[in-house]
Amino acid sequence: MDVKIMVAQPEHYHFAQEIVDTIESSAKVRGTGIAKRTPEYIHKKIDQQQAIIALAEDGTFAGFCYIETWSHAQYVAHSGLIVHPDFRKYGLAKKIKSYTFDYSRKMFPEAKIFGITTGLAVMKINSDLGYRPVPFSELTDDPAFWAGCKTCVNFDILTRKENKMCLCTGMLFDPAEKRNQSKNEGDKTTHPGYTFNKKVLKRLKNIKKALFLKK
Repeated sequence: MDVKIMVAQPEHYHFAQEIVDTIESSAKVRGTGIAKRTPEYIHKKIDQQQAIIALAEDGTFAGFCYIETWSHAQYVAHSGLIVHPDFRKYGLAKKIKSYTFDYSRKMFPEAKIFGITTGLAVMKINSDLGYRPVPFSELTDDPAFWAGCKTCVNFDILTRKENKMCLCTGMLFDPAEKRNQSKNEGDKTTHPGYTFNKKVLKRLKNIKKALFLKK
């Protein structure tokens, strides 16, 4: 599979509708909530040089992700990570996420990078990049970020919990922690790190769902 990952440019505007359609259809198949975006919003992220696109050798759309900044760029989030159905099962999501992660660290080297997700595959990718699961209190308190969840089917749960928890799991990469870990390489007591356990996170997700959705 020959796919090129790059920072999206204005010449890629015409993929915007396909991108938002693919994101929405994927969420419906999984039965999960998702914050909806418009083609105009995708154009905006392209103009800001904060959109990553993957294209096949023949120019076919293969995948996408975009960057958002919050709390005066103290926090960075990666959203809209999607792979077109024709290009799945090749590890492309991880490649796009890794490219976006490295690009974000160059653009915002001091920012904490975070995400909220219900997808175990995304959790695994985040874990491999150095994210750790955290309560929502460690994420940005910027109301504009949480307002972006209004189109998610689980938004009523988030509001009832005062933005403190939802069906999503919060994950965070802190560059300060990474630097401390590097300084203390070999000292296991300084930073034990996080080992991804798919079964544990799946069980946690089911518990949260049972608690929040019960009548």
